[in-house]
Amino acid sequence: MSFMEKKLKDKMFKLALTAQKNAYVPYSKFPLGAAVLTEDGSIYTGVNIENAAFGLTNCAERSAIFTAVSAGKQKIEALVLVSSTEHPITPCGSCRQVIKEFADQEIEIVMMTESGQELTMTSTELLPGAFTDDSMEKTREQIDEL
Repeated sequence: MSFMEKKLKDKMFKLALTAQKNAYVPYSKFPLGAAVLTEDGSIYTGVNIENAAFGLTNCAERSAIFTAVSAGKQKIEALVLVSSTEHPITPCGSCRQVIKEFADQEIEIVMMTESGQELTMTSTELLPGAFTDDSMEKTREQIDEL
């Protein structure tokens, strides 16, 4: 894994910060913005979108990743998450699993506040022992038993 250049990180921060203004958070009042970098250098943004039926809420990280996937980009290289909190926050468990699904290697996750305070971790640090496609591999014997 190579760490992002400052210029790229700054660009992703600004895009996530701008996107954050579009967060739909009437219940939590907790707006988040995210930006993901795909392998071709494209950047996609997302925001958290709440729903009165809380299970239907979607996080900013997943919104950004799903937007990239909808555009045909299925490999992410980095993610920046911006919060309006005093200290950086980490992605929730569901987002960590989705990040791992579309990051087929170790990637950099930069969590930042609106004021620029940051915490950087790798995808494996955020979700060690992740469930991946390798987790579903069966041995030849198991397949023959089916």
